[in-house]
Amino acid sequence: MDGMLDIFSKTEFISICVQNPRLQKDDLWYTHVDYEICLHTNSMCFRKKTSCVRRRYSEFVWLRHCLEQNALIIEIPKLPPWNPFFSLRNTEQVTQRMKGLQEFLEIVLQTPLLLSDSRLHLFLQSDLSISKMERCVLGKSSYTVAEAIQRSNSGYISRMDDKASCDSDCESSSSSSSSGLGLNVDTPTQGSPISFVLSDPELLSSHSVTQRAAH
Repeated sequence: MDGMLDIFSKTEFISICVQNPRLQKDDLWYTHVDYEICLHTNSMCFRKKTSCVRRRYSEFVWLRHCLEQNALIIEIPKLPPWNPFFSLRNTEQVTQRMKGLQEFLEIVLQTPLLLSDSRLHLFLQSDLSISKMERCVLGKSSYTVAEAIQRSNSGYISRMDDKASCDSDCESSSSSSSSGLGLNVDTPTQGSPISFVLSDPELLSSHSVTQRAAH
């Protein structure tokens, strides 16, 4: 009996659960629903053996697209279809959505090749946004993938981002001053006027997603 328990305890497992849907208010007009993703494992593929993060449907769509690009020879499971009339008040819709999202993750986690994708690990075990996950994987952040996962929800990543932003601003200010570009806002300049356009890809993406009901 003890031998069977030892064998069972050494068997590798990955348990994933999608639960606890919650309505998030983006602003006065737009809302979306996110879900708690809880992972428990003894697999050596994962740095943390237990974790819980919250993700929304559009982030699942991003993850599937990433996995599809990274594993061309593998058929990636489908997500539950997008429903423009999805409502958190509709119990059946919520249950079906969570079931579909969990089945998607279960199939992904049963595919060894996909477990090597850093974006999957950041999605499941960090609280980074899509843009921050992409920067982290490309080595363009002030922290590594391992640090983002290990110190998730500790405030460490936010402090590192703030420091990096401050350093970037200081460097930019110094560069502008030394190159003669640090002009006073009242200083007239020659040539045609310059128009400034705010174009944050993450905000634009979020705005396009939140125009759909409850995502």
